[in-house]
Amino acid sequence: MPEYFVHPTSIVEEQASIGEGTKIWLFCHIMHRAIIGRDCQLGQNVYVGKSVKIGNNVKIQNNVSVYEDVEIQDDVFCGPSMVFTNVINPRSFISRKEEFKKTLVKKGASIGANATVVCGVTIGEYAFVGAGAVVNRSVPDYALVAGVPAKQIGWICECGVKLSQVSDSLNCPDCKKQYQLIGQQLKRKHEQ
Repeated sequence: MPEYFVHPTSIVEEQASIGEGTKIWLFCHIMHRAIIGRDCQLGQNVYVGKSVKIGNNVKIQNNVSVYEDVEIQDDVFCGPSMVFTNVINPRSFISRKEEFKKTLVKKGASIGANATVVCGVTIGEYAFVGAGAVVNRSVPDYALVAGVPAKQIGWICECGVKLSQVSDSLNCPDCKKQYQLIGQQLKRKHEQ
């Protein structure tokens, strides 16, 4: 018996790897050679393309398709009906599978409901993409982005609370973690 759960309406193709404790709910389709880590939650109607890599403790909400050449690291949240793409200029009558662009979602990032992530970008560690945003360029670690196209509107803590800024020092009003702005990059103070 596998040490993960797959709802009877879902399809997991041969050679897919599913980690212990993962739950795959109704009407999902996991393609061959997909790798899904431990303790993940895949909501209703999730598609995972061939050779996709998904880390541990990832939550993918209903109606999300994770296409080929998308990689999702540990502890990522993908909100309901958010969209990944993998071709920059699709045409139904032209095959562009050789032109897929890699998209990377780094550890701890959150992507809000109905957001669109245009292929070829990296969403940084613990970054937060607001609901409905269209991400068409890479997002720095800890950045809070929103809008169409997505623009940075602040910085966010690992716990998901917007940071308050005083000069180049930022503090979380909730969990009290401290950060330092070095150029255009935000670092936790213990990392220095």
